[in-house]
Amino acid sequence: MELSSIIHQYYNAFISKHGDTVLPGHLKAMNAICSCRTPDSGELYVCCPKCNHAEWHPLSCGHRSCPKCQNHEASQWIDRQQGKLLPVSYYLVTFTLPYELRSVTWLHQKMVYSILFICVSSTLKDFGLNPKNLGAEIGMTMVLHTHSRRLDFHPHVHVVVPGGGVDKRRRQWKKKKGKYLFNEFAMATVFRARFLAALKNAGLPIPKNVPPKWVVDCEHVGKGITALKYLSKYLYRGVISEKNIVSNRNGRVTFKYIESKTGNTRYRTLKGEDFLHLIMQHVLPKGFRRVRDYGFLHGNAKKLLFLVQLILHVGIPKLVQRPRPVFKCPCCKSPMVILGFRQAGWKPG
Repeated sequence: MELSSIIHQYYNAFISKHGDTVLPGHLKAMNAICSCRTPDSGELYVCCPKCNHAEWHPLSCGHRSCPKCQNHEASQWIDRQQGKLLPVSYYLVTFTLPYELRSVTWLHQKMVYSILFICVSSTLKDFGLNPKNLGAEIGMTMVLHTHSRRLDFHPHVHVVVPGGGVDKRRRQWKKKKGKYLFNEFAMATVFRARFLAALKNAGLPIPKNVPPKWVVDCEHVGKGITALKYLSKYLYRGVISEKNIVSNRNGRVTFKYIESKTGNTRYRTLKGEDFLHLIMQHVLPKGFRRVRDYGFLHGNAKKLLFLVQLILHVGIPKLVQRPRPVFKCPCCKSPMVILGFRQAGWKPG
């Protein structure tokens, strides 16, 4: 079940019902998804050097919300993250905004998402620097998600944290022991206070019914690669895989998802236009980065990360650029050679 066909079918109904809340980025995402792998995204002229078969091949749209695109980019990200892995325990920490703040977040997405990153990173950093916890500067990889399993608007940040940090004053690595990183309730209290203060300083409205207790979840995830692979699924390919769209009948679309508490497969059915609204509300503002590294995992801290790897006796493999998939000849299956390109909308003179 292709998302592009659903957009084509329900586009007018979607605009009619949700046009007042549609953002330019939503329309751009839908246009990109509909044009993906069609001549509207441009074409490459490819030829097989063995059998001389030649054809025009449509390009992908490259939009980060398209379920068909950027698998190569996601694989490259995993390769880069694997090059930073350390032989220590890893933790996955999740900071969630309460339901009462979702409307403010939706209306001021870029500002609130930025505040969310700042408050989460500062909270974790200060807990790491606290001598009672670790007394060292930690590294972390943060990924913003805006959806729940049911694809409702549910902003939260996942943070993958290696179990240890760098004591710059003593020039040593400190290992975090035990199955717990930091106290979840203490982190939630500090995070809540900082986030609400940041909203106030930014001049954004704070609802009166904000709950006194927020949720921060922290779990031990072994060596970290499992958590990174899970997070990579939603970095570049939208919030839903087309294989999870199970039917489109009588004006209603049904998709499946895995319920987090039970692990069971559940189904959700919506009108076509409401399904599109559900998907499009997770399109991020233009230019906003969903994933960010901090501490010794930051791109500007390569020397420090290299030093940590030496201390922990990590064999540092040379990062080999993953080659892009090649076009295979439909006749003899040999790799094809790119000979030309034409832009979208090209017409012969």
